[in-house]
Amino acid sequence: MPPPGRAKGYCDGIAARIGSIRIVVCGSPSYLEARGRPQHLADLADHDCVTIDDRVSPSIWRFVRGGRAKIAPIKSRLCVNTSEAAVLAAIAGAGLTRVMSYKMDAAKQAGTLAIVLDNFEPEPLPVHIVYSPRKPVPMKLRAFVNWMTPRLKTRLALD
Repeated sequence: MPPPGRAKGYCDGIAARIGSIRIVVCGSPSYLEARGRPQHLADLADHDCVTIDDRVSPSIWRFVRGGRAKIAPIKSRLCVNTSEAAVLAAIAGAGLTRVMSYKMDAAKQAGTLAIVLDNFEPEPLPVHIVYSPRKPVPMKLRAFVNWMTPRLKTRLALD
């Protein structure tokens, strides 16, 4: 429970920003060659999509850019329950999927997935390491933060 007068979600900790994560739409080169690369959000209606356990709205993807919301109608050919399964389905040519960039980065590096509609991507999501502001900072915590920060920064810089 936040202290009186503080908003829900308030954190009294130290937050060290280490990077950001993009939310991307991607597909396999073979799928894109056969079906074409979408150029506009409306083009998604003509593509098969792989969605991730989206019970609320499996027929649309929401995009927010510059504070403006846009809705793109989609056809969910396959609904899976993990982003890893969505990436594997997209690699196999089942359609386009929308995932956090780090989930598909290895496939992008291998050339088995390509990002599309990158000019419609929402603003990247910030990633922080958050910890309690105890004084002095426990050595175990300091060692973990010092070890983890450069690894996460390197991983997030691959985007």
